[in-house]
Amino acid sequence: MRDQPGDRDELDAFDDDADGLAGLGDDVEIDPEPEAESADPSDRVRAKRDKTARLLRVVHILEAYGEQGVKPEEIARQTDMAKRTVYRDLRAIEAELGIPVWSEDGRWGVAAGAFLPPLRLTTQEAMAVVLSARLMTRYADKYDPNLASAFQKLEAGLPEALREHVERAVAVLSERGVDPAFNRRLADLTQAWADRRVVEFRYAPATYDGIDREPRHARVRPYLLQPSLTTHALYLMGLDETRGALRTFKIERIVDLRVTNDRFAAPASDELERVLRRAWDIIGDQDEVTVVLRFAPSVAARVQEATWHPTQEVREEPDGSLRWTARVAGTIEVRLWVLSWGDEVEVLEPPELREDVAARLRRALAVYDA
Repeated sequence: MRDQPGDRDELDAFDDDADGLAGLGDDVEIDPEPEAESADPSDRVRAKRDKTARLLRVVHILEAYGEQGVKPEEIARQTDMAKRTVYRDLRAIEAELGIPVWSEDGRWGVAAGAFLPPLRLTTQEAMAVVLSARLMTRYADKYDPNLASAFQKLEAGLPEALREHVERAVAVLSERGVDPAFNRRLADLTQAWADRRVVEFRYAPATYDGIDREPRHARVRPYLLQPSLTTHALYLMGLDETRGALRTFKIERIVDLRVTNDRFAAPASDELERVLRRAWDIIGDQDEVTVVLRFAPSVAARVQEATWHPTQEVREEPDGSLRWTARVAGTIEVRLWVLSWGDEVEVLEPPELREDVAARLRRALAVYDA
């Protein structure tokens, strides 16, 4: 019977305490204690990249041996690593890369179904993937080992010019801080999404008015994981069974996550698209409102250069200003965009948004006048 994921007793024996090696043989080589973390940021970046590359090398060996598996001693021989380091890496492959491994009779392998079939991409297709991932990297505020791993796999088959772009993206990503709890939570949500399994968790609501609210219990069918360009965060979108409606959850505020064995049917193909079409950025579960803005002539051309929302309609006025109209879900997100234009935009509708923006600008003015 294969233990999955991993043989915990054997892994736990390779603890940082040397006494934990008892019973595993006298020929086990013990790595020296890790050196203190360098204060030089470039050293930390390099260490992250080196570790990811090392873990991928071990994964490739596990893949090569397939169903028969491979002993840690053989991995150590092929990689010129200490056996203790191999065991640490086997633990990290699961914890940091989210790749499930199995162990049986002292042999290790990658769990069946851990990888998708290989893709055969043209140079243009690969560049499209690189650009998409670079956009995500630019807005990520945490180090994502899975994204770094995907980059390094993609890098192997690219021409040199494109490979340099990927290497720079990995370097930028490596500068981010590591949040193991967030990475684990994201890995669990990704698996639940892929398997169409219901999740349960407590959710801490946002604090917009200075009032702390108690986290609430939620039971959710994961429909989508979506990044936000506004908040630089990832969100879970799905059917909240406790509320009987589609809801959006910021992953950082999800606690005590549990993936259940309960399955759910896929949503209607256009259900999510309808929600996302209504959202300005990520929030699509609010009532729709019609937003009407007047942009000053000085920025009218710039506003027309982009489609800011799929429902937008624009009309040039005789004085050179621009009348901009769209229907969006709520005003929380679009308000931030309106404020970014300063005094070069005026809210005409709805009255609530007009007063909200005006009040914020008055408070901002008072801060500067003080």
